[in-house]
Amino acid sequence: MSPLKRFQPGYEPPARSRDTALLFATRGMELLVSEHDGRLDLPRGSALPESSASAHFLGMLDDTDCYAAPMPGDFTPPEGLKFVPARSLYKQVDEATFAVAGRALSICEWDLNHRFCGRCGAATQLVPGERARRCPVDHTPFYPRIAPAVIVLITRGDEMLLARNASFPEPFFSTVAGFVDAGESLEETVLREVKEEVGVDLKDVTYFGSQPWPFGRSLMVGFMAEYAGGDVVVDGKEIAEARWFGVDDLPRIPPRLSIARHLIDTFIDRVKARRA
Repeated sequence: MSPLKRFQPGYEPPARSRDTALLFATRGMELLVSEHDGRLDLPRGSALPESSASAHFLGMLDDTDCYAAPMPGDFTPPEGLKFVPARSLYKQVDEATFAVAGRALSICEWDLNHRFCGRCGAATQLVPGERARRCPVDHTPFYPRIAPAVIVLITRGDEMLLARNASFPEPFFSTVAGFVDAGESLEETVLREVKEEVGVDLKDVTYFGSQPWPFGRSLMVGFMAEYAGGDVVVDGKEIAEARWFGVDDLPRIPPRLSIARHLIDTFIDRVKARRA
């Protein structure tokens, strides 16, 4: 089932007990989990009743209520629970659960960063019925912010141009990506980022899909584009190397939950369908 169908977002918490709800308790970019035989599991509301009572309602995943709770920096987890980097869930949970975890991280960060009005310093208040905090003095609203970014798979015949980012925690090749500048369209960002990072020109830039990404509060907007010319020349800063790969000689690529992997897998399927 599609992650979009499994999760139903919400703002107003239901009146039912929170004991069986999934609790996404965050500390920065960490999540509170239990570990059993190497598997990470999210706690239920009953494990942290005080935290779940004041948590933000996220919606329902399948038939389970989901809440997000920002934990103080000096919080000591109870026995059996520990904080782990949110990326640890990346390869251990399904796409829908990971998406809700990302939503929780973003909402908790927004909640902590906007407890007070940036204009007058007054304590803000939650707005019923929507995801917002508002200053009671000058009525300025504060909403969760996202940073739009593009991610593009460049193709040439049956080949794709993949790049290795110098800052990746693990060495693998992926698609080219970058943040949108103020006053810039998504398509203009695609052309600029590709030219800056790998030096080539593009044609036939087409929209593919999007994916929220909690690390950097990003909304990744995916595109496919055809190579139009130019030599591959990496910037030497963000990109360590970039090369053309055929679908039968791929390097290590991103895990399946990422939109980068969706782009790559879609292209592989198209090439194989043409060959069939």
